Amino acid sequence: MEYDIDPVIDSVASLDLYPRPKPENASIYPHRPPIVTIMGHVDHGKTTLLDSLRNASVAAQEAGGISQHIGAISVNFPSKKKITFIDTPGHAAFNAMRARGANATDIVVLVVAADDGVMPQTIEAINHATAAGVAIIVAINKCDKHNVNTQKIREELLRYNVQLEEFGGDTRAVPICGLTGMGLIELKENISTLAEVLDLRAEVDGTSEGVVLENVSTVLVHRGTLKSGSIVVAGTSWGKIRRRIDDKGKIVNAAGPGTPVRIIRCKDLPKAGDEMLEAEDEL
Repeated sequence: MEYDIDPVIDSVASLDLYPRPKPENASIYPHRPPIVTIMGHVDHGKTTLLDSLRNASVAAQEAGGISQHIGAISVNFPSKKKITFIDTPGHAAFNAMRARGANATDIVVLVVAADDGVMPQTIEAINHATAAGVAIIVAINKCDKHNVNTQKIREELLRYNVQLEEFGGDTRAVPICGLTGMGLIELKENISTLAEVLDLRAEVDGTSEGVVLENVSTVLVHRGTLKSGSIVVAGTSWGKIRRRIDDKGKIVNAAGPGTPVRIIRCKDLPKAGDEMLEAEDEL
């Protein structure tokens, strides 16, 4: 008004929800589990690897339980630390979904089959992770097969700017077999070590924020704590949270940062990749 200009107020935008500003000093908040996305070419063993991690996690539970395929799992360590793994489809038709997965994660585990090498979707996964600025750990899968040449895989990755440690880079390659479980402990230890370097932290208090995973009723909490009665908005969908079910099929009272849960229920189905924000009330 001082410049003889009439301000225009967008009354609709003022009612919208927005993420909280990022904290200036995240070091004051507690550590959260690293969020790891499994990516790679179709048939290179991403789903098998995730299933092996899921089964090992269920077996480690004292009371046991039935594992739920909710698109993400929380794997426990004997040291009480956790890693959250996200599954992403390997088919080229889901490029956009894979890109969302990379942008919603801290670390990408790039699965490359030892008997097949770098393939088109492997390159796409590398490009998505690189564009998102996400750290990569290479899991060379199917190393139980005879006459596989892992050295060839390592050299081939150099052509796509994946600098492994043995070539002077900072990317670790771990030989594994998702089917037998070979190398999975080493893989988890490498992820845990990298997570310590990244110093991943998030506030537990306050309204929750997260992202909708591939399974449209599953969300991954990034900040805050998702509780019973929380009112959340994801895309054009909204609703009051009735229950939260974890990847072990158990009802949990609250879900903090780095935790994937299936929620019951929003009024409409949100889309995978939609941002989830908590509202103070239904108004």
